[in-house]
Amino acid sequence: MPGARLVVDWLPEESREKALEEPGEKGRAVLAADWRGVSEFRGLVKHTGGCHCGAIRFEVWASTDLHVFNCNCSICTKKQNRHFIVPASHFKLLKGADNITTYTFNTRQAQHTFCKTCGVQSFYTPRSNPDGYGIAPHCLDEGTVRSTTLEEINGKEWEKAVKEHKTIRSMSKP
Repeated sequence: MPGARLVVDWLPEESREKALEEPGEKGRAVLAADWRGVSEFRGLVKHTGGCHCGAIRFEVWASTDLHVFNCNCSICTKKQNRHFIVPASHFKLLKGADNITTYTFNTRQAQHTFCKTCGVQSFYTPRSNPDGYGIAPHCLDEGTVRSTTLEEINGKEWEKAVKEHKTIRSMSKP
């Protein structure tokens, strides 16, 4: 069908190949489903990033203007963890799944993932948003962030802080 190639080029590579290999109704269904996924990210940019040694690489769709949390809970203070939150559907691990290890403590809800080689935590699953990821803005490659707004969050009183926060829970929703 004329113009289909242009649409296919915007799809993720694995979907692009599948759409091209499956002609007819089935192929159009794949195109339609994947195109909806791409349009969900309208207004966002693809950031790429990773750990220090390069063993872990990821991409994340987010605004060019990042809302970054600076938490003072025990682990965030020790690691100087600053992060912005995205829905899981906006994050894709490109490389290094076998080089990630995870640390948990207390409620074991937060999944503090880091590189086995260099020790850098470039992303993790926050307790406040188990359906999303906390991304370390300092682990993004240069060139896609326009600004950052830093918000202090009182992780020492985590339950109270999250309960009183107006938007943190919604940040991991597509």
